[in-house]
Amino acid sequence: MSALHQVIERLIKRIRQGLVPNETRISESVDLPHDFSAVDWLSGQELYPRFYWQSRDAREEVVALAQIHTFTDPLAAYTMLGEEQRVWGGKAFDSEHAKTTHQSSYFFLPKIELIRQDDQWTLNANVSGDGTRTIAALTSLNSQYQALESLMPQPSYVVFSPQFDEWKHILSKALSAIDANEFEKVVLARKTVVELAKPISAVQLLKSSRDLNLDSFHFLFSLAPNQSFVGSTPERLYRRLGDMVETEALAGTIGRSDDPQEDHQLASWLLNDDKNQRENQIVVNDIIERLTPYTESIEVQPDAQLIQLRKVQHLKRHIHGNLSLGVKGVQLLSALQPTAAIAGLPREDSLNFIRMNEPFTRGWYSGSVGYFGHNKAEFCVSIRSASLVDNTVKLYAGAGIVAGSEAEFEWQELNRKTATLLNLITDYPIEQEDGEMQ
Repeated sequence: MSALHQVIERLIKRIRQGLVPNETRISESVDLPHDFSAVDWLSGQELYPRFYWQSRDAREEVVALAQIHTFTDPLAAYTMLGEEQRVWGGKAFDSEHAKTTHQSSYFFLPKIELIRQDDQWTLNANVSGDGTRTIAALTSLNSQYQALESLMPQPSYVVFSPQFDEWKHILSKALSAIDANEFEKVVLARKTVVELAKPISAVQLLKSSRDLNLDSFHFLFSLAPNQSFVGSTPERLYRRLGDMVETEALAGTIGRSDDPQEDHQLASWLLNDDKNQRENQIVVNDIIERLTPYTESIEVQPDAQLIQLRKVQHLKRHIHGNLSLGVKGVQLLSALQPTAAIAGLPREDSLNFIRMNEPFTRGWYSGSVGYFGHNKAEFCVSIRSASLVDNTVKLYAGAGIVAGSEAEFEWQELNRKTATLLNLITDYPIEQEDGEMQ
């Protein structure tokens, strides 16, 4: 790790010698060993806030530490951002109606970013004023680290909110509202509260999930040592490169099977099931409607493709377009979030139903997490996620409800989605649970 220590010293020297202009960014390449683990390195740092990001294709990995500026309105950041600087953070699911117990949005320009692009590592420092604060952050970095121990499942006490009987009642109300044409689709969520015998490290959970849940965005967002939000989500909200924007409709779900023949049958059923195809098309239509005011052109993949993950498989259709002149990429956050894939359609009608009927506030679950800058931005939808505070882990999952949805089937879908993270921390047999046991 001497290479990293040397780079830290070089960055400090450059700032002290005044080799950078006011409010800018400096970078140094780092020759790190092939087995270097940014997640393990992150666990040994003491700076907050901290943010970890790995892109879905695994080509980019970022650790962002400490803050120079924070923003509640991301548009305000553009006036002070340098050309290569990026702001990290996210928005809650229902940011306009987030309760006081949840921060509706949090974005920050970090002091330090350790970045891997393919096989190349750089250590980057954002500098403000005389650079004193950034120097202090660099000085506090630990260049050495120890590998994290594997996360072992442990006994726990698990409570669902809502329980199955209440879930059936809420779903029945939703179907009645759909029949009455109050809305076309609503996504209903369940919170799973896990009380563990001893606390687990959020970074440990991130590492275990990253190793097992492939083809996913992986993120960790910590504002304090005992308060973290972690996720491994397959869903992109949007990505912008210059004036090009791409997004996707990820809706329609079935489980996986260890038996190859049965797994193939499940996939074939999903690709041909009318209810799931309708659910996906609803999301496509919503995205097109929301992107149209911001784009010159939009193209949609004609047929849904199958996305197979560790516990579930989904239908996905790719959507891309060209932004209109003068549109800031971050404007798409408000335009697209929340999508029909995690709220419903029409948006306000489904949101009002969720606010009135879900027995908890979603907070950051099914919100958005990612980054933006002048030239590029990318946000994922923060599903398959968990919040950690001391011994308590709260896991979240949702199911899209349309005409023809059945309570027992949707409950099992929630179990499969929750298992993505739950079976990493506890031996609770959630995938064997049925509604009648609740």
